[in-house]
Amino acid sequence: MSIPKIHSAEFCLSVLQAGQLPRDGLPEVAFLGRSNVGKSSLINALLGRRKLVRTSATPGCTRCLNFFLINGLWYFVDLPGYGYAKAPAEVKAAWGRLLQQYLEERESLVGVVFIQDGRRQPGPEERFLWEKLKEKGRTAIPVLTKADKLKKGERSRRLKEIAAALTPHGPAMEDFLWCSAATHEGRAKLWARLLQCLGGSNQSPPVPRDQQSFAVATRD
Repeated sequence: MSIPKIHSAEFCLSVLQAGQLPRDGLPEVAFLGRSNVGKSSLINALLGRRKLVRTSATPGCTRCLNFFLINGLWYFVDLPGYGYAKAPAEVKAAWGRLLQQYLEERESLVGVVFIQDGRRQPGPEERFLWEKLKEKGRTAIPVLTKADKLKKGERSRRLKEIAAALTPHGPAMEDFLWCSAATHEGRAKLWARLLQCLGGSNQSPPVPRDQQSFAVATRD
């Protein structure tokens, strides 16, 4: 499946409360990962834009659910990073509550790009979130970013270690995608997975999720 032509990509809104979420029913793909893992850079690379999504060297720059309308058909949602962030505890707690409600209840959410730095070992938050996403029946795409920072010989070792750390319910090694925002490696493969979630150019409403609750870790 080829990379779709991006006719338009525009920032729509930043959401701080669940009541502010879009109500148009368009399908959404969310980008979830630790602070400073490269979510914003990955979105920019996918869309062929340099500065659509703000990037920062400071962890915790994204403090809202930021919605970007793509081709008038889908939303890409840049989620707040979890883990370390230079923000007050009460602010991080608010991120966690909003993420929890969004990931649990959002019927328009058709896929989650589950992002990790390929140089780092998954922590408790990654293991917790992967397990809960799968319990909720969410389609999760595991992506290892900053592929250009590792030699090819290192990737096989890192992939085995990361996959093992996410067991027993983690993704198989062949499910991971190596991506680089700098070189665009993995861009076409990730788009193929995204379009499977989005149903090509259109998407029927997803089946409502159950109401099982889970919490999102927001500790440092």
